Amino acid sequence: DGCHFCKMTIVDKIHAAEVVTNKGKVYKFDATECMIHFMDEFDTTTIALYLSNNFTNPEELIDATQATFLISKNVPSPMGAFLSAFKNKEDALKLQAKKDGEVYNWESLLKTFED
Repeated sequence: DGCHFCKMTIVDKIHAAEVVTNKGKVYKFDATECMIHFMDEFDTTTIALYLSNNFTNPEELIDATQATFLISKNVPSPMGAFLSAFKNKEDALKLQAKKDGEVYNWESLLKTFED
């Protein structure tokens, strides 16, 4: 599949993301940051789910609005934002202890990408 935002082929199972609309249409992204940038050009009132791959269990899609995120220059992501999603805050904090970086929730992450 190709990323709906940047058009790159999705090959990284650790950082992929999806949006599901209220009508069930799925938009796929190679990274959570592409999903966030996509929101700037889409009617977000029609979005039912924001999903990101769980860094600690890459095949698992998790609710991005409930996830914890880590931005660490020591953990590359496909689009260069160094952004990873975690189902559990504890997992994000463990990786942060090893790799440095900043931890965010969904709201604080969106504010970071506004700037």
